[in-house]
Amino acid sequence: MKDITTTDLANFGYRELKMLELLLTAMREQGLPVNFDKAGVVPMMNTQSGCVFLTNENFEVAMMNGEHLEKWHSCSYCGHEGFAEDFEHEPMHDDCNEQMAWAGLPEYQPYTGE
Repeated sequence: MKDITTTDLANFGYRELKMLELLLTAMREQGLPVNFDKAGVVPMMNTQSGCVFLTNENFEVAMMNGEHLEKWHSCSYCGHEGFAEDFEHEPMHDDCNEQMAWAGLPEYQPYTGE
């Protein structure tokens, strides 16, 4: 069975290598996104979608959003995904509110258990 993701650059085609070039240029010029752990950063490609992104040892994802390298958010409770401006969603659980707060959406506060 073929893996869904790969870090093997030999599996990247011309298009994916060009996308990686843009990612690395953005990383060099802009730095990694705020709150993106810098430990164990590697390029990765989703072999099914063709998306190329950076990931780290905490499985965080950084992708190009237009001209900017930004963190890709994923709600661990309901699975909603997106960049910060697209990440707002109808909370299904207090965990959703917490994930949106971590994404920097100021109107959502992390659940405190109170």
